[in-house]
Amino acid sequence: MLRAANALGFDLIGEPRLVRLNPNVPTKTRGNAALVARFGHGRGTPTAVGSLPNGPARSYPSARDLTEPERLELADRLWTTVQSTSAGSDPGTDPALLVLRRKPPSELYWEAVRRIVTMDEVQRWLVGTDPIVRSTPSGVGQIGAAAALAWPGGHPTWEAIAYRDPMRWGTARNVDRGSVDVTVRRHPELFLCLDPRTRRLLITPHTACPILFGVRATEPAAAIAAVQEIRSEPIERWLLFRTNQGTGDHVRQPWPVPAVPFTAGTVSGRLAERPVARRGGHVFFPLQLDSGPRVRCAVFEPTKTLPRVVGSLLPGDRVRLWGGSQEDSVFRIEGVDLLSLRPRFIARENPRCPGCGHRMGSLGVGRGFRCSRCRHRAPPEIRRLRRVPPEFPLGRYHPTPSARRHLAPRGPEPGLLSSQMG
Repeated sequence: MLRAANALGFDLIGEPRLVRLNPNVPTKTRGNAALVARFGHGRGTPTAVGSLPNGPARSYPSARDLTEPERLELADRLWTTVQSTSAGSDPGTDPALLVLRRKPPSELYWEAVRRIVTMDEVQRWLVGTDPIVRSTPSGVGQIGAAAALAWPGGHPTWEAIAYRDPMRWGTARNVDRGSVDVTVRRHPELFLCLDPRTRRLLITPHTACPILFGVRATEPAAAIAAVQEIRSEPIERWLLFRTNQGTGDHVRQPWPVPAVPFTAGTVSGRLAERPVARRGGHVFFPLQLDSGPRVRCAVFEPTKTLPRVVGSLLPGDRVRLWGGSQEDSVFRIEGVDLLSLRPRFIARENPRCPGCGHRMGSLGVGRGFRCSRCRHRAPPEIRRLRRVPPEFPLGRYHPTPSARRHLAPRGPEPGLLSSQMG
């Protein structure tokens, strides 16, 4: 899109944006994201935000707005580009393009990232934005496009995305794993690049798309440096995006009870019963919410780390969970905060015989012990239980990196979710 706009003589203004949308929406695409960019006639000193085949990709700090004929020309050119590059034959692919003079209210973003938003709602939020709309007949893509335009852009992360030579699309990607390891160690601001548990490389997609790799970071300079340092097949172009990835935006408020399908949020309470492991490694349990009702919760095996954490809990343990729902009322867990745990005890071993050292046998509750070898008797012990530490201490537990959602709160930074959710 940047090349198409530049070809018309229009400049990129500010940072392009990559905005992830509600991960619980049943009609989501694989990446479940929208791209946002502002175009105009640039003013001021531009900065480089990427590289194109014909030179640096530049962004201007301010601009003179486009005229109405220029806006229409831009919409038509960009829509042609979208149609020629999108996987329109894939089921559920409903691309859309919105060209607005003014941003929609940020409320649209916050609602859309947490629940199902209807087309009627979007139309009301777009009043006063002077929209030019291009979309497939279903129009569904307009919802995500409008929500992305409404993102206020606060507490961002960044992703530098490197694109492949079109001649290589559909072939195996060549990205050197060793150079990724070195780059991640060199730049601690990078996140979700590798999964040490599964040994998966997380920066490369697994589809026949134009992207070679994408490097996520909490600071833009680290993402830019990583593109230069990772060894790979030739990069045709790259661009730095401001993103909402790793922010936990979808879980910044309580999950609605009674359950509303396809919504996200947090729940807090105490375990009402012991967790039960089901076939396939999934774990289920009821949570007694602080607000009163009970909610059935589930954690699934692909998260790898979470079934074991949840399976270690006892009735009465207090937790805060973040996640969301599908079409039913089950709360699907994306992460766990262990807030308080009941004391854990295990039975002490029977005492040894003071005469021969053999382990004595119990004569029954309150009746003491007797040695089967020398028949020596011992009185009952006052304490038969020994306190032990919990398997998992208090704190935050995330899925294995390859199972985390794009929007999931970053780990292992403690306090991110609680400090930002208020």
